[in-house]
Amino acid sequence: MTKTEDTIEELKNNTIPNREEFKPANEQNGGNLQSKASLNNSQPPSGPTFNLKGSQLTLMVLELHEFHFDRFNQQMTQATQRAPNFFQQTPVVLSLEKLSNPNENIDFIDLSQLCQEYGLYPVAIKGGSEEHQLAAIVAGLPRIPASKNRESLTPQKQDSSQNKETKSLSTKAPVDTATLSAISQTVTRPVRSGQQIYAQGGDLIVLAPVSAGAEVLADGNIHVYGPLRGRALAGVKGNSNARIFCHSLEAELISIAGHYKVSEDLRSQPLWKQPMQARLDSKHLIIEKI
Repeated sequence: MTKTEDTIEELKNNTIPNREEFKPANEQNGGNLQSKASLNNSQPPSGPTFNLKGSQLTLMVLELHEFHFDRFNQQMTQATQRAPNFFQQTPVVLSLEKLSNPNENIDFIDLSQLCQEYGLYPVAIKGGSEEHQLAAIVAGLPRIPASKNRESLTPQKQDSSQNKETKSLSTKAPVDTATLSAISQTVTRPVRSGQQIYAQGGDLIVLAPVSAGAEVLADGNIHVYGPLRGRALAGVKGNSNARIFCHSLEAELISIAGHYKVSEDLRSQPLWKQPMQARLDSKHLIIEKI
């Protein structure tokens, strides 16, 4: 058995050591230890040391069909070569809902370490069997509830008549676009590298540059009144009528309703570093003048 399998067996059998075993020897023998607080004459500061707040975060989902170390490694290498700026300390959820073999044994420690080598940082799993969930716990990955909407890092196959440069990140149920214009979020300061801004239920208006390594998302349209150097994802809940507008196209990635182009594709566009708008036309991501 591997170390992971041994740990899973312990979890199953509830073979958790008695807490008394973790007490210092002098406490087990009735002795007393001075607490760290008593060794420090200064009083600890008053007030809470942390706050817990509810939040909605947009995470990428890596949809796993199978895990073969060498093949996974090879495909990751190809993916990072196509979009090197996309894989930069990106948190992802590992989805097991489409495993070809639902009973496949997965070493999540190996999988997580391999993902991290390419800039993807697994934070949780979604779906999977009880065995998968126990193995994920061993690797420090909690389970989140499965959802109907799924995102994928694997480009979908398209007809030969379609634009080959357009890829697909996700397939989601369409939303009622009539309500999207009712709410908009305006950002007046530059969006720095590492920041992520999401306009839920409406448009996102950025009155400043979006730096490389930053990410702006909206259920509706995205307007950037400055250079767009980071990633922009409009219509993230499936609104195919959403558009992206910017004063200078220098993006690492743009996406509308899951269909995207990366920097390598965008640099070949005549409107690179020019004002532009992006829209979908029969699943083709079109870039044209404003």
